[in-house]
Amino acid sequence: MGVSDDEIQNNYDDEAENEPGLRKAIVTIVGRPNVGKSTLFNRLAKKKLAIVNDTPGVTRDRREAQARLGGEMVVLVDTAGFEDAEGERIEARMRAQTEAAVWATDVVLFVYDARVGITGLDEIFADFIRKTGKPTVLVANKCESRASDAGVGEGYALGLGDPIEVAAEHNLGTLELDDAVNMAMREVNLTLVEDEMDMSEAPVRIAVVGRPNAGKSTLINTLIGQDRLLTGPEAGITRDSITIDWLWEGRRVQFHDTAGMRKKARVQKILEKLSVADSLRAIKFAQVVVVLMDAENAFDKQDMRLADLCYREGRAMVLAVTKWDLVKDKSERAKDLREKVERLLPQMRGVPLIMFSGLTGKSVNRLLPAIERVQIDWSAKVKTSDLNAWLSEKTQRHPPPAANGRAVRLKYISQTKTRPPTFVVKCSRENAVPESYKRYLINGLREDFNMPGIPIRLYVRAGANPYT
Repeated sequence: MGVSDDEIQNNYDDEAENEPGLRKAIVTIVGRPNVGKSTLFNRLAKKKLAIVNDTPGVTRDRREAQARLGGEMVVLVDTAGFEDAEGERIEARMRAQTEAAVWATDVVLFVYDARVGITGLDEIFADFIRKTGKPTVLVANKCESRASDAGVGEGYALGLGDPIEVAAEHNLGTLELDDAVNMAMREVNLTLVEDEMDMSEAPVRIAVVGRPNAGKSTLINTLIGQDRLLTGPEAGITRDSITIDWLWEGRRVQFHDTAGMRKKARVQKILEKLSVADSLRAIKFAQVVVVLMDAENAFDKQDMRLADLCYREGRAMVLAVTKWDLVKDKSERAKDLREKVERLLPQMRGVPLIMFSGLTGKSVNRLLPAIERVQIDWSAKVKTSDLNAWLSEKTQRHPPPAANGRAVRLKYISQTKTRPPTFVVKCSRENAVPESYKRYLINGLREDFNMPGIPIRLYVRAGANPYT
């Protein structure tokens, strides 16, 4: 079953509530690992968006959401835990992402664990925050018991103001935090700017999915032209499903970067299970899913499982093969990949197949036009008169097989919904129409009404019996 547009709107669209033209303040939650930043982020956003786990370093990428803080709608940002690391290690790249988020923010929420008290890493990060000169609210988290009293007192030594005592997990102290944010916001001078995005128009939601280390984050960074997502040679860097708003040729699009998904049997750790669940949720809420594959081993079993999942969920889909710059005989490899699409995915005949290099950017510009085409086809509405003329021609050319010596008569057809295109055929006996004949009609709809690669739903229903 697919997800309704209303459910998608409620789950994935945080539309602006500020005055037109006035950009929203950015409030960024920072701190060392495992102090409860993501728990606080979920509490303030009033949604379970970020993955929360006792394992340190769960959050690696910046995650954004709309939230009401200090009496205003703001952009709330969750960040990776700050670590004192340098070089090319993943911890150093996470630190660089966090520092970039601090420089881009208007107000900093510096979170520390009051039960543990102030650590050397807290002091190092506090020095960096003071040097930026950003308005800062010091948040002493995990203050649900008297065990935190000593740690709250230690917070004054950071020189970031009075600690605000909260317990994000138990929803304690959020009103006091809201007042403190309101005071900090008074130091922020927001400038009127022209709206680059029409926030009243719903975005095209694009989920990028694939196996670990397929290059999903690299692709999105290349598309938006900035190092917004953490990348590297390590598999499984992305854990949360990260949402990024972007403008393409005047149209608002929303990318959802997802965690790599392995075979179900290999997913043992609870953290990976949470990441995979977040990725599956992104597929359900997306309009278009880009199934990204490595050119060296494209169309393995896991790729096929992901493509079949997208089909069953009724999502529009684009098959994308990256790392194309590493392929030597490109023409032969392209021919082989197209043959595999026809053979392995007959139920999605005509699905787009795009080959490019996400790292170098070569041929990446072909991806978004392909996404736009399938999204339009996925939303197609066909006139009932055209459908019934088509059904009459199809049944005359190839009538449904008789059942128990009695003819099966298809009376009329109508489209009941879009996204994906869904059709209902009224007939004399619904159970007498075989699956093979339904596939014949679906393939005919896809070819004759120009909906290549689009998942189509077709239901056969018996008309009301006037003698009942």
